[in-house]
Amino acid sequence: MHTVWKGAISFGLVHVPVKMFSATEDKDISLRYIHKECGSPLSYVRKCPVCDKEVAWEEIGKGYEYEKGKFVLFDKEELDQLTDESSKSITILDFVDLTEIDPIYFQKTYYLSPDQAGSNAYRLLMEAMKQTGKIGIAKISIRSKSSLAAIRVLEDCLAIETIFYPDEVRPISQVPGLPEAGAVNDKELDMAKLLISQLSTPFDPAKYTDDYRQRMLDLISHKIAGEEFHIAPAKQESNVIDLMAALQASIQAVQHVPTDPGPSIAGSKKTKTKATPAAKRKTSKTKAAAQPAELQNEASGPIPVIAPKPKRRSPKSKTTVS
Repeated sequence: MHTVWKGAISFGLVHVPVKMFSATEDKDISLRYIHKECGSPLSYVRKCPVCDKEVAWEEIGKGYEYEKGKFVLFDKEELDQLTDESSKSITILDFVDLTEIDPIYFQKTYYLSPDQAGSNAYRLLMEAMKQTGKIGIAKISIRSKSSLAAIRVLEDCLAIETIFYPDEVRPISQVPGLPEAGAVNDKELDMAKLLISQLSTPFDPAKYTDDYRQRMLDLISHKIAGEEFHIAPAKQESNVIDLMAALQASIQAVQHVPTDPGPSIAGSKKTKTKATPAAKRKTSKTKAAAQPAELQNEASGPIPVIAPKPKRRSPKSKTTVS
């Protein structure tokens, strides 16, 4: 992996030399702009609209637009003065519980490995954080961008996750169209909680895949081979009007409930009725033995089911159920 940053973690008077590596990678499929007339890829041109000419990198500076069309300019030396030696240090300010940080603050994850002769201090910090169950809140500067960060133990490695400053997170009060506070239907709430319970499972990231990227790769391979490729249009989702019906259908889909599950075992215990002679004649020993075990009841025997009407037989050949 490519080294993104080199420096040291400091907590108290302890310094841990580390190297930083990006823990994630962008697997988005990059598409280029193509001139349809000739099929040539288009290049990005840095062009000045006033001078009407292309601008070389050495002629480009940086500026801040404080009013429309008015900029204050900066030289590279001026910007470098803002970066001091502390930018090469990850200073742990506090140790907190991971559960205290809302996921909205997290940005990007990096791996940290010991650098130079920092293995002992690295192992010490990692083991101390493991046993205390704490994570470190630190400040770090990466590529002239200062941010907060959370240092935590990930398996046998220290990981650092950059997090937003509080003033970078927009307040929820700015979100338009949020529903006003009010009571919900108790029955619908119970059904929704039951559905959540049915769908709850331990988190396994391996089961989730990027379906769009896979379809894009399939499309690219078919086009390279000169084949036609058609994707079936997705089913249009309709607005949910009857919440209760939608919840019931969702629960049935999760539980794989058959259309007609038949009488329950509990119900057969409450109502013990003897089969009529006509019903006994319609139910043979073969049908009773073929019933699944879950439809058997120790107290009342096999639960009667509706069997196909048997063919007519002579009175001497009638079969009874013992």
